[in-house]
Amino acid sequence: MDTTKTLFIIDDDEDDQLFINEAMRDLKIPFKCFYANNGEAALKQLKDESIPLPDFIFLDLNMPKLNGKDCLVEIKKLPRYSGVPLIIYTTSSNQKDRQEIMKLGAHYFLTKPTRISDLCNCLINVFSMDWKQLAR
Repeated sequence: MDTTKTLFIIDDDEDDQLFINEAMRDLKIPFKCFYANNGEAALKQLKDESIPLPDFIFLDLNMPKLNGKDCLVEIKKLPRYSGVPLIIYTTSSNQKDRQEIMKLGAHYFLTKPTRISDLCNCLINVFSMDWKQLAR
């Protein structure tokens, strides 16, 4: 059984992309990552059914071209991803943002931690959740 996690990270900040990679290596979890630097590029990749279905999508809110909120709305229209946990990964800790994003269909809201150990703990939490009842 393959335990490799496949992550699709949609974030315009390359340092934040690398931060997740570093945390995964620290956790010693086998993983593969696909990346998009903005919402438009992400949707183009997600509509290409030749790319592997990710186990998790991490989506930043503040991006150029198509922001995370609008990207989330579009991803929710793609039936192929109805069973994929969509994690908002953002610098925002605003409760209003959190409520709005969850109403739009995100599965989890994660404020970007500043320490790698905190991100590791957050990822352990995300990966240990029971995501089987996702399609909604």
